[in-house]
Amino acid sequence: MLNDQSAIGLANRFTVKVTGGPDLGSWQKAEGLDVTWEVADYRAGDAGNARWFAPANTKYTAVKLTRAADSKDSKEVRKWLDSNSFAHKAGSEIRIALQDSSKTDIMEWHLRNVMPKKWAITSMDAGSSSVAIETLELEHEGFLEDDKA
Repeated sequence: MLNDQSAIGLANRFTVKVTGGPDLGSWQKAEGLDVTWEVADYRAGDAGNARWFAPANTKYTAVKLTRAADSKDSKEVRKWLDSNSFAHKAGSEIRIALQDSSKTDIMEWHLRNVMPKKWAITSMDAGSSSVAIETLELEHEGFLEDDKA
């Protein structure tokens, strides 16, 4: 139940920063912050219908960020892409922070071993009056502490 002191994360307020690197700014949309667990099950022939379950692979979706292109943050993304285009830095981490209405962090995800997967900007048309939208897709090894024994 929520009360007057509840700090609620707003889906339209989050920031993206490369740990030890550039601040990639605020984004309009983040998709793919999810995790799926495969389940391995085993059924012995002598136990009727009894099955045993065990954890199997953990899968993370690529994160897709979307926003209007701007003069400051888009340039930082371009610099970061330039530095990662051919020489991926193993161990790179990106922090995505969800914030409340007063810009206080509510929750954060640290994407491990991140590399850019795709960057795009909408097509430009002199006959259109729309805003240029950039998207950045990030491949990563996960955000849970599931790699530690």
